[in-house]
Amino acid sequence: MSRIKVLIVEDDEVTAMNLKMSLEKQGYDVVSLADNATTARNKIKIYNPDIALIDIGLQKSSDGIELAQYIRDKNPLPFIYLTAHSDNDMLAKAKKTEPYGYIVKPFDPVNLHTTIQMALYRFKEEKKRSADLDELKSSQEHLEKLVFAKKLSDKPIVEFGDGYRHDTGLGETYYQGKVIKLTKKENAFIRLLVAQLGTVVDFEQAINYVWETKGATDNSVRTLVWRLRNKLPTDVIKNASGVGYYLED
Repeated sequence: MSRIKVLIVEDDEVTAMNLKMSLEKQGYDVVSLADNATTARNKIKIYNPDIALIDIGLQKSSDGIELAQYIRDKNPLPFIYLTAHSDNDMLAKAKKTEPYGYIVKPFDPVNLHTTIQMALYRFKEEKKRSADLDELKSSQEHLEKLVFAKKLSDKPIVEFGDGYRHDTGLGETYYQGKVIKLTKKENAFIRLLVAQLGTVVDFEQAINYVWETKGATDNSVRTLVWRLRNKLPTDVIKNASGVGYYLED
């Protein structure tokens, strides 16, 4: 298993060396030291560290905060502030960069290790959530294209079941010429079923399309279908043996 690569950005040479020795004793790989933001930027590009420890008050200024903002904007990686300051204005600026932790100087080796591990875990979870959201967005875009294709087809009025019609332009569903009043989620689900008429809409597709935020489950879909069936005059929504649902053609 590869060791965690750490970049130390600290302009006090004694503190920097103490940090380096402490981290190396705990099994970390200190890839480099930097005493200013410009050098740190270059070393981030060269060494690609897993995490950076940054002194808030580099060169007795807010240079460390500016470096942290650069990392947020250009080279996403977790960073932890090193601070001996109680300056409220500087701390307020530091908070805006959303650090992954703070270590107060003089540091405690155990606290140092714990803070780094928590920062790495939080960063990993953030990346995972971001990837999940990207996947969800991609799935939603695919389903929207299916719906849009129906709207542009030669048949903007889609018939299904016995006496049902769905107007893809208006987004309304009718039974024997009378509009059926549906909620936003119910209407979205019908729209999805119509877009995939002839195929099964599985639970994951329904969740991704109907619910814009996380938290919905297979049971959420089942509850939605139960409510829909109570509103529809006939049993036009069919089960697909635990996989999902489809419309009676």
